[in-house]
Order: sequence, then C-alpha cells, then structure tokens
Amino acid sequence: MPALRRAAGVLAAVLTASALSLATAGQAAAADVNNAKNAGYESGLTNWTCSAGSGTTVSSPVHGGSAALRATPAGQDNARCTQAVAVRPNSTYTLSAWVRGGYAYLGVTGTGTTDVSTWTPDSSSWKQLTTTFTTGASTSSVTVYTHGWYGQAPYYADDVSVFGPDGGGGGDPEPTIPAAPAGLAVSTTTSSSVSLSWNTVPGATGYNVYRAGTKVQSATGTSATVTGLSPSTSYSFQITATNTAGESAKSTAVTATTAQSGDGGGTALPKHVVTGYWQNFNNGATVQRISDVQSQYDIIAVAFAEATATPGAVTFNLDSSGLGGYTVDQFKADIRAKQAAGKKVIISVGGETGRVSVGDAASATNFANSVYSLMQTYGFDGVDIDLENGLNATYMTQALRSLSAKAGPSLILTMAPQTIDMQSTSNGYFQTALNVKDILTVVNMQYYNSGSMLGCDGKVYSQGSVDFLTALACIQLEGGLAPSQVGLGLPASPRGAGSGYVSPTIVNNALDCLTKGTNCGSFKPSRTYPALRGAMTWSTNWDALAGNAWSNSVGAHVHGLP
Repeated sequence: MPALRRAAGVLAAVLTASALSLATAGQAAAADVNNAKNAGYESGLTNWTCSAGSGTTVSSPVHGGSAALRATPAGQDNARCTQAVAVRPNSTYTLSAWVRGGYAYLGVTGTGTTDVSTWTPDSSSWKQLTTTFTTGASTSSVTVYTHGWYGQAPYYADDVSVFGPDGGGGGDPEPTIPAAPAGLAVSTTTSSSVSLSWNTVPGATGYNVYRAGTKVQSATGTSATVTGLSPSTSYSFQITATNTAGESAKSTAVTATTAQSGDGGGTALPKHVVTGYWQNFNNGATVQRISDVQSQYDIIAVAFAEATATPGAVTFNLDSSGLGGYTVDQFKADIRAKQAAGKKVIISVGGETGRVSVGDAASATNFANSVYSLMQTYGFDGVDIDLENGLNATYMTQALRSLSAKAGPSLILTMAPQTIDMQSTSNGYFQTALNVKDILTVVNMQYYNSGSMLGCDGKVYSQGSVDFLTALACIQLEGGLAPSQVGLGLPASPRGAGSGYVSPTIVNNALDCLTKGTNCGSFKPSRTYPALRGAMTWSTNWDALAGNAWSNSVGAHVHGLP
C-alpha cells in the first residue's frame, strides 16, 4: 500500500498543480478592458469632476455616441476635468482620448511610477491623444485628467480610454465593431493626389483608407488625401471604420481620376523645392536681376507688391534706379527665361512693412483682381502671402479662391507666416492655409525674428537649434497641412534677419530629422515626413553676398531628399 499511497499523492499533486496552472493561465489571458467610467460622457459629467465649473456636456460636436465634454479655460483656471480610475498594481495601461477645439492635454497622476501626459495645439477636427503608463507595486487607483490652456479656446473631449487589466472598479461596456462608413465622396483631385471625405461612424475611433483593396493609410477624422498617384489615372477607393473591437466592412467604392500632369497647386514643381525671395530694392545685399538668381531656387518670390489707395488692392513697381537701371522689359524677359528653365516666379504680398488689408468682401475682390492683373502684366506664376501684421481668414480665403478661379489650376500659392502665426489652428494664418489646402503649394514659416516658441510636444524651444525647427514644423505637420505643403524658412546669412540665423548644416539636419528620422536633436518626431516640401530663404540677394553658401548647401540637400 505505501507504493499505492505514494502514487495517489503524486497524482493529487499533479492535478493540484495543473488546476493552479489553469487558473493562473486564465487570469493571464483575461481580456483587457477600458477601466474609465462614463468614458463617452453619455451620462453627463457622472464620474467626472471639472475645476471651477468649467465643464459641461454637449450634443455637438461629438466623436462617438450622443455627447462629448466641452471645457472652457477662464482666468487662472485651465478647465481641468478628472476621474479616479481603479487599476491593478504592476500593470501597463494605454490612456487615450479624442479631442478637438482649443489646446487640449491628457494625462494621469498617482501611477506610483512615472506620471505621463500628452497634448495637442488647437484642432478643427477630432484628434486622438495616446500615451501609456505603468502602475507601481501598491497602486490601485490613478487620476486621469484632461485640461486646456489659459486664455485659449474651449476644448472638447470624448471617448476616453484607460485600456489594460481590469482594475475591478467597473467600466463602460466593451465597444462593438463599427458599421461600414457611408457617404464616401471625392473632394478634390490633382495630378498626384485624391482627397476623400465620408460620414462619421458612431463608435469608431479611426478609419482606414483602401486603394484597389489594399490599405494605403489611416485617418483619425472623416477625410484623407492620398498622395503619390500618377497623372491621368483612375483609382478606386474604400474606407473602413475601426475601434478596439475591430474593423468594419469596407464602404461602397468610389472612383477618382487624377488630373493631367502639371495641373493643380503647382504640381509641375519638383517633389522637393527651394524658395528664395528676390529683393526689388537695395538694402546692402548683392543687387541682382532675376537672371542672376542662383539655379538652386525652384520658386523665386519677388518682394514685394505694395498696397494702393483702393482697399485690398496691390500694385508692383520695379525699382529700376535702385537696381542699376534694370528695365521692366528686361525684368519680364528674365522671368520668361527662368520659367523656360523650369522655375516659378511669383509676386510676394506684404513683408515687414507691408500694410495690405483684406477685411471684407469688397477688398477680397480687389485683392484677387489686382494680383491677377499683375500676373498677366509681368507673367508671374502666382502669389506669396507674407503679411506680417495679421490677416482675416474669412476674407483672405475668399480672395485666394477668387484668384484661383481666375488663374486656373496651375496657380502657385505660397505663404510665409511668422512662427506665432502657426502656433495654433485658431490663428488666422493657419486657418487660411487649411481653408485653401486644396490649392496651396507650400507654407514656408519664418523660423527667425521670433524668440522662443512652443513645439508640438509642449516644450519651449529657442531659436538656433535643430529642435526649434523640427518641433515647430511638427505643429503644422500634425495640425492639418500635408507634408508636401510644409517648408522651413531661414535667413541666408546673419545679416538677413535680426535673429534666427542658423548654419546650413542645422537646416539640413532638420530636414533629415523630419524626412528620415536622422540627425535629430533632443526632439524626435513620432513619425517621418518623406514628402516634406523643402526650404525657403530670405533672400537670394543675401545668399549671393555670402558666396551662395546657403543655396549651395541647403539647395543641393533639398533636391537630394527622398
């Protein structure tokens, strides 16, 4: 019997161990859940506490369901809304939320390890913020929060998620796979891109774009632009909706045919371009004729058109005496020669002392008519908006739309805002750029004469570094502009600006960081932007005075980008 007892004991031990193993495996395999309660604000502010009465729920705009949070910063209050969320110790969670409107922050405190947060500048459409955190050995509850920023517009939040092991505090029901998107339509086409839009799908947290049955990109909102297409070619597109439960069936297909080569927003230009301002005056830099402009420059912006007595209207007067007797006929002939060499020559409106104002419908019409008249008179390919004293997004958009209708799809449209103008999508310049995105060639923000500025990661960066260029470019790249519409604007020499000059090596490193993820500073973008349009300088004249060091280095580098 001892042998039998021993065998029975071994069998019992094995069965017990097996049972424990199965139980442990069952716990380990338990599905992660969203531990946040009332995550979509469908029950008002239940489970949420907002500082100073700053929060309320609204029925529009919403990301999913029928409600969303609207929180308004006021005075010294940043509209902080919080929820205590039950979690498990020693566990990793993904924190996310969909936001829009003013500056919006998402974060968590009380993790027992490293508290984390993320943020975004103003956004006119829903954008997902996501970060991860790990709890400490004794952490059973964390505080999740959203907040805005002092003096900024209200922000909206919806569909908050604290996704990970069940903390035991209960949460919202698990999502179901969303329905297939409806309303898929073609918005605009160029020779190399197709813009699509579709209806919001309840419960969806993202969308996938398919071309001929193959996924080509993802989107967080209800629109997307597919680039890299061939001219005069027909393409079929479908959309799916996604959330944590899975991916929907594909939408009904739509077909779009791209335009002929050279049509639309300057697509006849190279993939990567170098823009240089040409000075119609002598301020100590090398005096040039258009024919003298260095060959590295793809777009030559003639500076500047001037305001007239008619509101919104502009004119251009060649400074023949200041330019050594340069005649109008020679000027026109030089423009034609540059164009024959594949370059674009445009008229720039504004500048540091420019006082062009487009503030109503009449001045918008005057602006469009006068710019188009200059294009016809001198042969300009388009216009550059370099208004450094603010602009009205509504009427400048109207003016540029009217000009586009007159000039046709080959219009070159560039902008050169100051850094402060592109810190937020609520600013007039940023709004205008987004409003005319389908006809916009490139925005070359001026990374000079600005002082320190916020980057897209919420940190403050000073002029003179790779980080200043990349972290500020990130705001535009993630704020709605296509990478092919973003350029870096820098002085060609220390004398070209009051501050902000950096060596061509710094410019090239920033271009590499944004397009390839190499040569970055402390800031490294979350993704790369191979289609980044290029770089701009003030000016071709200061570049010439410095021995063409800028165009020889940056120009060659831009044209060698992937």
